[in-house]
Amino acid sequence: MKYVSNKQIEISSLIKRNSKSFTLGTLLLPLTICNVAIAAPAEHSAAWAKGQILVQPQPGLSEQHFQKILGKHKASSKGKLNQLRTHIINVPANAEQAIVKALSNNPNIEFAELDLLVKPSEIIANDTYYGNAWHLNKMQLPTAWESAKGNGVVVAVLDTGVDSNHSDLSANMVAGWNSVSNNSDTSDVYGHGTWVAGVVAATSNNGSGVTSIAWHSSIMPIRITNQSNGYAYWSDVANGLTWAADHGADIANISYSVTTSSSVTNAAQYMRNKGGLVVASAGNEGANLNCTDNASIITVSATDSADNKASWSNYGNCLDVAAPGVGIWTTYLNNGYGRVNGTSFASPATAATLALIKSANPNLSNDELENILETSADKTKSGGVFSSYYGHGRVDAAAAVAMAQQAPTIDQQAPTVAITSPTENSTQAGIFTIAANAQDNMAVSSVKLYADGVLVGTDSVAPFSFSFNSNNVADGNVAFTASADDATGNQGNSATHWLAIDNIVDVADTIAPSMAITNPADGSTMSGTIAIGATATDNIAVTNIALYIDGQLKTQVSGSVLSYSWNTRKVANGYHSIMTKAYDAAGNQTQRSVEVYVAATKKGRRKK
Repeated sequence: MKYVSNKQIEISSLIKRNSKSFTLGTLLLPLTICNVAIAAPAEHSAAWAKGQILVQPQPGLSEQHFQKILGKHKASSKGKLNQLRTHIINVPANAEQAIVKALSNNPNIEFAELDLLVKPSEIIANDTYYGNAWHLNKMQLPTAWESAKGNGVVVAVLDTGVDSNHSDLSANMVAGWNSVSNNSDTSDVYGHGTWVAGVVAATSNNGSGVTSIAWHSSIMPIRITNQSNGYAYWSDVANGLTWAADHGADIANISYSVTTSSSVTNAAQYMRNKGGLVVASAGNEGANLNCTDNASIITVSATDSADNKASWSNYGNCLDVAAPGVGIWTTYLNNGYGRVNGTSFASPATAATLALIKSANPNLSNDELENILETSADKTKSGGVFSSYYGHGRVDAAAAVAMAQQAPTIDQQAPTVAITSPTENSTQAGIFTIAANAQDNMAVSSVKLYADGVLVGTDSVAPFSFSFNSNNVADGNVAFTASADDATGNQGNSATHWLAIDNIVDVADTIAPSMAITNPADGSTMSGTIAIGATATDNIAVTNIALYIDGQLKTQVSGSVLSYSWNTRKVANGYHSIMTKAYDAAGNQTQRSVEVYVAATKKGRRKK
């Protein structure tokens, strides 16, 4: 081993065939306690992409309103990640964190996050000698290989590329993709991806080199970085993952810490919906991730030969399983071999085991594959229960393959789904968020929301929520329903959830009705029975008209027309007052009056 200028390591000098093990610690700082100096990231590198973030609007939010929200922060969309609703957003330099915080508090935004720059999760042992491939017997692989070797399964390796010229890898390679450059250049720029690929599917039982786990599986190289230190952005990971899903990958391995990324989680769910599974490493800081389960990603911690969690392996409640990650023999660049440490290698050991399970029973659903992986895992260290160190246990390939061959019953249970907010029958206006809760015996793939039978949007990652623009519908009651699907096509439907839409601003009615007494005429002389008539009109509606004669209420009618017969024979001769009042619903009123003279009818003499 040797130092080179600027404390950079000459990787090629360390990875010749049968080379000794060496130690690579965190890539953020040069090592100071070993015989190898590692380059720190270049000065232009940062913890996240400068001038851009990742944002996903709520399903149903219009492009116009999304752009309006972004405009308030002087931000704009560069476009979406492949096959996802997640946008890459241009933002002012040095404002990334502030804008992420602001957008995260907007109810119309599903999530906003920094486009983090993550390092490969590897540690290379500083011990010179280890026993050869101890992990194979620990995982009971010789027994598993009697029934399954990964035939017909494609494992995508999302990493720094893969050395396709390596004699132990070339036969098992299929075409891949560079998600950074958008081309087919998948050569390894750092070496990490070649180490990972060898754990998965190096050519085995060929009299030379190393023994992999899934002998006959295919390796699909997906290069997610062009940086010589192996660092990759979450956005490039997500784009690489959707490409792999669209091009036939059955399993994807990501030996980077991505479990907490919403963007990568969406891409993982996209792959899951297309029939694939995603495995990722927990990371090597020895830290509690303070995380919850990610239903879209299988997260793996690393164990040693005594089945103890490696001291440097991260842990937490988002772990699904553990797998060997200490002193793992694998392929190196330039046709070399060596031993490596890290959750970076526990992760592909798990991905390769899934390939064995799938090849043992190709009819299993994704949920069944994961369930078998977790149920069959060795739980000795955790006392038979879930552990934040080991998840559901250390992977046991033989037990998993045997369980797969028992052909579990295909999932026929539909998910349950219910709209949880806003409160049913409440009144809403403008753009508001509708939330739904969905549960399944295995896993929910997606939830769709409908308004009066019209699709509002689809959400594939819990918690399920949607933006609804009520300005697009008429005021009144709207029926909302939700449907939930699982991976095997079972569908559950919610009960109807009614909401009242009221976008029209109520204006106070201050205008009184107009009215007229149509008969009799003011000042007229009347006798006998008189037909009194009145009509009224209003800007909204006339509710009723009242008739008064000499101040006494005679009748009151609903509507805008009044008719009344007045027998003047029962009143004294002389002047009498006729008054009408018209009312509207707001209580506004108008009155009109006329005065008439009543004279008794003169009787003629009868002839004798």
